[in-house]
Amino acid sequence: MSFLGAGSLARRLLIGAVVWCLVVLAGGAFALSALYRAQTVSLLEEDLDATLVTLSRAVEYSPEGRLVTDKAKLPADRRYEIPLSGRYWAIITLRTDGSFGRDERPPSLWDADPPIPPQLRARAIASPGVSVFGDAEGPNGETLRVGVRVIRLETGDRRILLMSAADRHATDQGAQRFLILLVGAMIALAAGVLVALVVQIRLALRPLARVQADVAAVREGQRTRLDDDYPSEVLPLAEEVNKLLDHNQEIVERARTHVGNLAHALKTPLAVLRNEAVGTTALDDVVRRQTAAMHSNVEHYLERAHAAARAQTLSARTPIMPVLDGLVRLLNRLFAEKGITLSADLPPGEVFRGEKQDLEEMLGNLMENACKWAASRVEVSAEMTGRAGIELHIDDDGPGLGEAEREQALKRGVRLDESAPGTGLGLSIVKELAELHSGELTLGESPLGGLRASLRLPRR
Repeated sequence: MSFLGAGSLARRLLIGAVVWCLVVLAGGAFALSALYRAQTVSLLEEDLDATLVTLSRAVEYSPEGRLVTDKAKLPADRRYEIPLSGRYWAIITLRTDGSFGRDERPPSLWDADPPIPPQLRARAIASPGVSVFGDAEGPNGETLRVGVRVIRLETGDRRILLMSAADRHATDQGAQRFLILLVGAMIALAAGVLVALVVQIRLALRPLARVQADVAAVREGQRTRLDDDYPSEVLPLAEEVNKLLDHNQEIVERARTHVGNLAHALKTPLAVLRNEAVGTTALDDVVRRQTAAMHSNVEHYLERAHAAARAQTLSARTPIMPVLDGLVRLLNRLFAEKGITLSADLPPGEVFRGEKQDLEEMLGNLMENACKWAASRVEVSAEMTGRAGIELHIDDDGPGLGEAEREQALKRGVRLDESAPGTGLGLSIVKELAELHSGELTLGESPLGGLRASLRLPRR
């Protein structure tokens, strides 16, 4: 099971958590950046406001009604002495119509007009005594933060507009650096949160992996039920699986019992009919043939019911080589007069996942059939088919079968050679037994020139 594959619950949880985390972190970064920028602008405005207060203390009207400034009280920052330094102030008289009159300015402003936007001037005039702030383009093309205040001196009726401006570059650059650091910190935090989410989701979903392993153990026959010590969120699932296992077992037991009862109930009437048909009439012959066919069917389905019962014993394990050795010795004795050489080559330690009786019946039927038709040699070999499967090949050097005959041979009750004894059920029983064990029987051409029967079975 892929942890983050398509359709994965972990993937859905992780994607949802990551999206929510990114939204929160991005929103947090935006909010913090905006707060930092607002704070730096606020500090700059406080500095500008302090300059406006200083300017207001440096101006007065002379007894002759002229506006004069006390040079000693003007802002002492050396940047005001450097032309176009990005730090400016201005003291401007306002005419009655709101236009600018005489002004006082530092060398930094040089011969440029005071950078006061009309909207900012209108706000200041509308709110005398209150500092208002805004942005404007400076004389050197820079972006300025401008503070403006309109005052009235006690010694006169005329209004005075005070302006203080500072280049925003340092403030904006600081905010930009803060944003870069903040984004880096948020990325690192997001990476840490992502790792924590992956670990947390894996830990949270670990009980499901345990349920999967336990269900696989039930399927492999290593246990019959799931445990009852799962977390409370997973325990109901385990309980339902156990109920399903119990229910399936009841159905299998009931069906097997019915088949067995029916088969045994038919045996006696069939025996009576067969014993009564001892004459030589055509009717006696028909009765004998039909009762023989019915008896064959009864035996077949009774054996199939027993095989199904054994196949349900999931915990059974049968070493393959001892069974093969026993069959080789037995068949060598049975076909000694025919001169058949029977050999088996199989890696040691291979185990069939099922009952010994089923393995003996499948291999016995196939090996006996090969000995019947072989000219001189029968070989049994093995081939691994993945981690949980083994394919046993029974080869003979007999006449073999054509493709159409091979298909017919696997059908129940079909006998390709009516002169040979038997019911025609051998290969079909092997095929059904293999399928009961999640296996498969196929027929093909043998390297020895005859028929190859390939029996694919689960192992381990």
